[in-house]
Amino acid sequence: MRISGNTIFIPGATSGIGLGLALRLHEAGNRVIVGGRRTELLSQIADAHPGIETVRIDTADADDVVRVSAEVQRRFPDTNVLIAMAGIMRSEDLRDNDFLSTAVAEVETNILGPLRLVAAFTEFLAAQPDATIITVSSGLAFTPMVGTPTYSATKAAIHSFTDSLRIQLADSGIGVLELVPPAVQTDLMPGQAEAEWAMPLDDFLDEVMHLLPEATREILVERVKPLRFAELNGNRDDLMAALAHV
Repeated sequence: MRISGNTIFIPGATSGIGLGLALRLHEAGNRVIVGGRRTELLSQIADAHPGIETVRIDTADADDVVRVSAEVQRRFPDTNVLIAMAGIMRSEDLRDNDFLSTAVAEVETNILGPLRLVAAFTEFLAAQPDATIITVSSGLAFTPMVGTPTYSATKAAIHSFTDSLRIQLADSGIGVLELVPPAVQTDLMPGQAEAEWAMPLDDFLDEVMHLLPEATREILVERVKPLRFAELNGNRDDLMAALAHV
């Protein structure tokens, strides 16, 4: 993926990794459109960062994705990069049937949201030069965390889907990348923003921006590789046991 000169739509970029990546890409010389549900955050981002565009979108709402995607394509006809960033992470106790409502919300946002965006943008992007779709999975797609079973499973689904998408779009002119974050110091989970076991956000963004121009498949910072390759390295069970106490 070229590092500048793109028009990039990032749904789910009002905070955390999404916002950080949006700002870095904007600074690198791209036109960036940030999408999110909370209009107050979108207004704050637009005011604080002149040049960044914003749109309200709820990727858990199928009709909203269709409507807003069409709006983005109409307002920003040069859009050539989609980064499907939106995601939620919740703790679950599978011994309690109440976990199901949490699981449904995570599946709706973490799986169906990106799939809806891909469906809404693929035909449009196929007509664009240097087009790229970036999905966002997690190191937990490969070594799940016991306390967040549905989140881990949704990210495994995104990894599998992305592999198939890459092959199916191989002749379309659309590049397909998968961003695979480790735990990063954001507000994804309570206490994570200050946690020593999470990677500082700026360090993560520095490494991603360095890797992005040469990436052809997965974007893997060094911190996520133990999770990504745990099964190959033969220590997946040990890592899962360690993650159970995080």
